[in-house]
Amino acid sequence: MKIYLLLISLAVISTFTAKAQRKTENIIVVTLDGMRWQEVFNGADPVLLKNSAFTKDSESTSSKFWNDTLNIRRKKLFPFIWSEVVKNGQIYGNRKYKNDVDNANPYKFSYPGYNEIFTGYPDTAVNSNDKILNKNTNVLEFINKQPAYKGKVAAFTTWDVFPYILNKWRSGLYVNSDVDTLQFESSNLKLINDLQFLTTKPIGVRPDVLTYMAAREYLKAYHPKALYIAFDETDDFAHGGEYDQYLGSAYAEDRMIADLWNYIQSVPEYKNKTTMIITCDHGRGDLVKEQWKDHGQKISDAGHIWIAAIGPDTKPLGEIKTPIVLYQKQLAATFAAILGFTFEAEHPVAAPIQSIYTK
Repeated sequence: MKIYLLLISLAVISTFTAKAQRKTENIIVVTLDGMRWQEVFNGADPVLLKNSAFTKDSESTSSKFWNDTLNIRRKKLFPFIWSEVVKNGQIYGNRKYKNDVDNANPYKFSYPGYNEIFTGYPDTAVNSNDKILNKNTNVLEFINKQPAYKGKVAAFTTWDVFPYILNKWRSGLYVNSDVDTLQFESSNLKLINDLQFLTTKPIGVRPDVLTYMAAREYLKAYHPKALYIAFDETDDFAHGGEYDQYLGSAYAEDRMIADLWNYIQSVPEYKNKTTMIITCDHGRGDLVKEQWKDHGQKISDAGHIWIAAIGPDTKPLGEIKTPIVLYQKQLAATFAAILGFTFEAEHPVAAPIQSIYTK
């Protein structure tokens, strides 16, 4: 009996100590829709750069994003990831080293991917991109139910299906999507609201920069403790076969992420108390170069994705080159664990990626 009580006491002390040592109080999740791991780790593809069907101005695009040296080339495309994150965080998914990150869902497109990211459950019943209310509990609504996080969780998304993916009507989350009106007192948010209705929309929804600016100004005005930003342009330009625009959007999104990180590191409320995780919903084809535009069940390599993480509880291991297989479904529990919670739902939830938050 004494031994039993001692073991319980040690377990409680161990749990308390782990939470006491954890520095993360806030989490930011960013997704780049359909952003291939190939460009993240290798930079611009020389074959696609030279193909006039995909790159209208090869010379100009190459001058921005090409270099013969891989490390320089990928940093030209993703300067924040290959400077700040590689120095102070972790990056997973370079299949050159058999460091694999995969979709667990079989469909390899957006709604199933985002469901997997946020519910930890690759539900095979989630099999379309239609505006269907997601019955699965997501980790953001779980976090929102925790006393210190109630009303402090928000999502800003370009794609207008996210209110359904995150089921804002059931979850109670604030989800600002596409051209939802920004009904806030902040003058900056009111200005962004005007801009999103007046701007051109090359991909049919508001530009990613306005989604980002709305999220940033919301962060400044209302201080959420969990924030999700979902970019969309990379996927839309890829489907359109516009490789130059795809690269340009990837670069711009990296700069926005850098801007946000620089801001949170300048504010005592967030500085050295915030973990950021960057990932994507699915990959794209590459075995046949023309398939770079596409994804889905028929594209064998479209389930290959990547993860980047940086924060006070993330060891600065840089690019991970250890052979391993991680899955998208592990992210939901990882988001919760970073904040000291165990994500539980009415459906199965995959185990977290402990290496991201264990020092």
